[in-house]
Amino acid sequence: MSAFASEFFSIRVMLAGDLDAVLELERRCHVSPWSAQLFEEELSRNYSTVDLLWQSQRLVGYLCSWQICDELHILNVAVDPSFRRRGLGRLLLSHVLDRSCASGCTRALLEVRAGNSGALCLYQGFDFKIIGRRAKYYPDGEDALVMEREISCD
Repeated sequence: MSAFASEFFSIRVMLAGDLDAVLELERRCHVSPWSAQLFEEELSRNYSTVDLLWQSQRLVGYLCSWQICDELHILNVAVDPSFRRRGLGRLLLSHVLDRSCASGCTRALLEVRAGNSGALCLYQGFDFKIIGRRAKYYPDGEDALVMEREISCD
């Protein structure tokens, strides 16, 4: 359990019984939310992990990632809108990067909406660098920026 800003949070891996809570948070956080089927597929993949961030019994965030060989792929990140700007995205990302380092990952990759300044600031704070752009990547036509960082266990 991690303490943060006088509130206690815990992170654990998603289970099938968490699906409804995850979907509800997903709908509140994203313009083009993932479907139940997409999350169920993630639960069935041995290289996929969905880390859930809880405050007591309330789901306040999650991060879905893949570990493929020595690469970490960050696919989907969400923090409850009423909990943003409190370092919870940083807490989740730090947790996942630490685990990936311990698992032998040497680099991390992700795509982020070009207009998502909050997420860009978060990732740049972790030394992610923009290495490309995917035009009209998202269903609404917004571009994605491809970001990468090296992972070292220093």
